[in-house]
Amino acid sequence: MTLEGVLFDFSGTLFRAEPTESWLRAVLRDAGIVLPESESLRAAEALERAGALPGGAYPAEPPTGGPGELWAARDRSAEQHRAAYTALSRRVALPDPALHDALYDRHMTPSAWSPYPDAAEVLATLRERGIAVGVVSNIGWDLRPVFRAHGLHAYVGAYALSYEHGVQKPDPRLFALACEALGVDARKTLMVGDDRRADGGAAALGCAVHFVDHLPASARPDGLRPVLDLVG
Repeated sequence: MTLEGVLFDFSGTLFRAEPTESWLRAVLRDAGIVLPESESLRAAEALERAGALPGGAYPAEPPTGGPGELWAARDRSAEQHRAAYTALSRRVALPDPALHDALYDRHMTPSAWSPYPDAAEVLATLRERGIAVGVVSNIGWDLRPVFRAHGLHAYVGAYALSYEHGVQKPDPRLFALACEALGVDARKTLMVGDDRRADGGAAALGCAVHFVDHLPASARPDGLRPVLDLVG
């Protein structure tokens, strides 16, 4: 079967978030705060365990109770997303309480993200073949500036972002919105992602699904290229 469209997840699929250590260092630098090296490393490791970096590691101890409910629904609105992640960040003592919001703000900047090495090639090839491309992401902010800054926006025909619709993957409605925006039949569409539960929700619409490994960009130089073989 020849496919009409390909949907991609954002974080861990097309782009990779910067390491937690560089995330923290950038915010400390902007705030004019200098920490001893050992203290900076300890704080970065604690933020990593807390899962405070969106797109980074999952919390070693996921929130429970009321915070757990917020965490589970974090991608349904911008407010919930910020609240959920800054709550995780606040598990870690930092020199200035304002740094927690500064860390959240930092992760939304284009410089905090790097495309996987083969992302541009794969997206450009799909465009050359006349295959529609969409991005479907569980997220609490507008990622379009990231795509623009890295030269990939021109390849994307539609974005279905959870916070803009109040629906998050694996709910098939988010994938359906993307297919509708692209004008493609879900049964002739491939979903590419790194989360088997969330991205696998596209199968409920009849989409084919392909998974990639959520690895550092340097460790996954050509993980997207198999998509070109799948589209026919």
